[in-house]
Amino acid sequence: MDIILLGPPGAGKGTQAGRLEDEHAMVQLSTGDMLRAAVKAGTEVGLKAKSLMDAGELVPDEVVSGIIGDKLDELGPDQGVIFDGYPRTAAQAVSLDEILSARGRKLSYVIELAVDEDALVERITGRFTCGNCGAGYHDKFKQPAQEGVCDECGSTEFKRRPDDNEETVRTRMQEYRGKTAPILPIYEKRGIVRKVDGMGSMAQVTDAIEAVLKT
Repeated sequence: MDIILLGPPGAGKGTQAGRLEDEHAMVQLSTGDMLRAAVKAGTEVGLKAKSLMDAGELVPDEVVSGIIGDKLDELGPDQGVIFDGYPRTAAQAVSLDEILSARGRKLSYVIELAVDEDALVERITGRFTCGNCGAGYHDKFKQPAQEGVCDECGSTEFKRRPDDNEETVRTRMQEYRGKTAPILPIYEKRGIVRKVDGMGSMAQVTDAIEAVLKT
């Protein structure tokens, strides 16, 4: 089963993709990660991408498509994939259809984690992590049992991501809407878009996604 997982930054895509990998032996395909891996591996497509990135140019769709194709060729025919960050345009949606069709695959679902913008801002701007072990906390939803002391390792050093501020989060939301707007109608016409409430607990969102996959 091949799916696209959609959702703005902070909606929990990474967490849910990780759970799908664990439960269904699926593979998350993030275009950014794949580009970096291809460059590091020195593949033909990776070398082409590197020369473009070194020149400060955007990596064209055909190069990204080549990297996706290479990755799919490494997988077994029955191993499902989760596309994250691709496609983002109507042209990329067409390209993905061609890539999958050439390998006897097709999309089963496009699952969108629907979120409330104000609630998402609160969720993201309140999060912080232990500076030593990386354990995650939140100003409102998950404080350390002992104030100022990490539950996991006892460290008293904490940190916040500098981009976890309201202005940046709302900008990300606007960019996300702009990028998903061109592709959602394509998949809605096929009847494969499913919206899941991304504001529930991690377990609730997982259960909702599992329900989609079982239909």
